[in-house]
Amino acid sequence: MRYISTRGHAPVRDFAGVLLAGLAEDGGLYVPETWPHFSPADWRALRGLPYHALAAHLIQPFVGDAIETARLAALCRDAYAGFGHPAVVPLVQLDTGLCVQELFHGPTLSFKDMALQLLGRLFDHVLAARDTRVTIVGATSGDTGSAAIEACAGRERIDVAFLHPHNRISDVQRRQMTTVAAPNIANIAIEGTFDDCQDLVKAMFADAPFRQELQLSAMNSINWARIAAQVPYYAAAALALGAPDREVAFSVPTGNFGNVLAAWVVRRMGLPVARLIVGSNRNDILSRFLQSNDMSIAPVEPSLSPSMDIQISSNFERLLFELMDRDAAATGATMREFRRAGRMHVLDAVWHRCRTLFHGFRLDDAGIEATIARVHETTGYLADPHTAVGIAAAEAHLPARGVMTVAMATAHPAKFPDAIERVIGKRPHLPPRLGDLVDQPEHLTVLPNDLPAVEAQVRALARRNA
Repeated sequence: MRYISTRGHAPVRDFAGVLLAGLAEDGGLYVPETWPHFSPADWRALRGLPYHALAAHLIQPFVGDAIETARLAALCRDAYAGFGHPAVVPLVQLDTGLCVQELFHGPTLSFKDMALQLLGRLFDHVLAARDTRVTIVGATSGDTGSAAIEACAGRERIDVAFLHPHNRISDVQRRQMTTVAAPNIANIAIEGTFDDCQDLVKAMFADAPFRQELQLSAMNSINWARIAAQVPYYAAAALALGAPDREVAFSVPTGNFGNVLAAWVVRRMGLPVARLIVGSNRNDILSRFLQSNDMSIAPVEPSLSPSMDIQISSNFERLLFELMDRDAAATGATMREFRRAGRMHVLDAVWHRCRTLFHGFRLDDAGIEATIARVHETTGYLADPHTAVGIAAAEAHLPARGVMTVAMATAHPAKFPDAIERVIGKRPHLPPRLGDLVDQPEHLTVLPNDLPAVEAQVRALARRNA
């Protein structure tokens, strides 16, 4: 499998090269040169496999010959062995045509564990084979950082520096990152928004001497391996609900567009996905685009669902590339103009192509609280604020009768105890393995939104462990 950039001016790479590179040198994102496709018979043969075996089977076409099949299978088995539910990604039915898929049974109680527990092992394997090391830099709106740190803490060939918006994520989300005392980890709190953090990360990758000096890489969803590792849980849900002989729909609480893009990928690989529903909070750039072709940047507003407090959804570029028939020049020009003007101009014909599959939905904080309360009262199910967005979006856009919709439950409610307690009157408890989180000392550095200051902090981390 070979990978190309959405902007057409970066080296073509194999899977291992894309894993280590993260962002393409031309500022674009790597995508497969060709899409793998499974026949209905191929999909039927995968029914009933343990999750780790299904994951290895579906990720292998994206890996190609970069990692041998038996080794990839072993890495997948190890990645999911410690999850807190035997099914890894269980389905819970809420109504006749609606269920949730719980993606939060990993070590940090977030769906980000689904990909990052595997990515940490993939990095180890590739770095050992090449006898080199990398510095991973990333921006997190709450969950990616803790999942990446959990996956990489103490690994000999990886340094990890994550940026998060200062005082704009939950206490549990912050502490899951900042209480890790491993010498290869640095937490940087930026005085700004998640989009500011993301821009700083992209600027570090664009700084060619700095990128080369530190051998920068990424575990954010700009890294294609993240998307590939998220594909299997959509397949697991669809197969359990009768695919490929029955259609399914997915409702995804969405910030950076990587999670819902993985659902699009599984459809591109041949599973019958009838509808993809994109749930937004008050930071509603994606729902505005899908409802009225308005992709215009507004100020980021803090919300009850902080992992979705995003106005620039990086992974949308990958979908745009496909919608524009893989025209890299047009994709690059559109993205550059978007960043310059703050508004993306998408031709009506391209927008209508997107609208045949994707539907947008917006839910503000009051709606989130009402959904948590209603779902808990009527079904007994306790949803975190992000999952509540996905459930409400699903209810607003249920497809034809007979098509089950799966809302993605992306985080454990105990990650947002204040919001949950305010709604239902009692505080959800963290699992025992995280019970002492509030008592552990924190390790973080607060910095202004300033590239030289951030680069100096990242360089100090890398030099300390060289």
